[in-house]
Amino acid sequence: MGETNQELVAAIDCGTNSTRLLISDGKHSVERLMRITRLGQGVEATGCLAPEAIVRVVTVLEEYRQVLDDHGVKKIRMVATSAARDASNAEEFFAAAEKAVGVRPELLSGQQEGQLSFLGATADLNAEDGPFVIMDIGGGSTEFVVGTTEAEEVISCDIGCVRLTEKWIEHDPVLPEELLACLTIVDGHLDDVKREVPGITTAATLVGLAGTVSAAAAIEQGLAVYDQERIHHFRLTKEAVEDIFRTLATENREERLANPGLEEQRADVIMGGLCVLVKVMRRFGFQECLVSEKDILDGLIFSLVNG
Repeated sequence: MGETNQELVAAIDCGTNSTRLLISDGKHSVERLMRITRLGQGVEATGCLAPEAIVRVVTVLEEYRQVLDDHGVKKIRMVATSAARDASNAEEFFAAAEKAVGVRPELLSGQQEGQLSFLGATADLNAEDGPFVIMDIGGGSTEFVVGTTEAEEVISCDIGCVRLTEKWIEHDPVLPEELLACLTIVDGHLDDVKREVPGITTAATLVGLAGTVSAAAAIEQGLAVYDQERIHHFRLTKEAVEDIFRTLATENREERLANPGLEEQRADVIMGGLCVLVKVMRRFGFQECLVSEKDILDGLIFSLVNG
């Protein structure tokens, strides 16, 4: 196979739950790495990024810097999202991240985050299957974007797997009243979604991004080892989502981990994320969710190559 002549570029996403890297020439991914670093640990309660959370992320960024150097990457976009938006000491994190990588993180608004996620997720979809609802369930926020070839309606809601878990889930297994609290909170935010993103009620295809949705697809297929090709564009039925939701809700952490496809570091926040997924499918009548492994990172790469 011949070497690509296209310059390699990179995107880094410092999210609430994970820190991810994508190196690409715009057409082919060379590296796609993900580490669960929980930058948003305690932000909901304290309003600050925890010192140990910053250290965890910066350690991973130093690892990524080595990978970038190994590939000779010079052009990089690094972004920070919900946790950094909510934190009073985000500048402290940005300085440490810049020292580790060499570029300063861009603090994205929820709108920008949604638009980049849409750009990445729809790049390899057929416009005839639109209009699409892109649903990006993050650690601290969930973005909903409606459109066919471009983002037409965007909203970012302060619901995510880490935020819901830290605020409402204290027991293991989760108590029914804790689940009800999460579902009720999500439902309230979906009132805003319906008002601000009315196209969600008539969109043809729900496309789900991020770890909660990928984990559900992996669990449904019994994937003991992560396999992007089997997860990307897997069709997750509402019946399957309801079944996974019911099953994991009755299990403690150890029992949840016995389900092939669930990463150990995601086991404590998966129910918070599933509350968003299941409630969206119930509320808006989606019978299936198309899983996408292409997301904000791919949108950032697109912006670097074409910007």
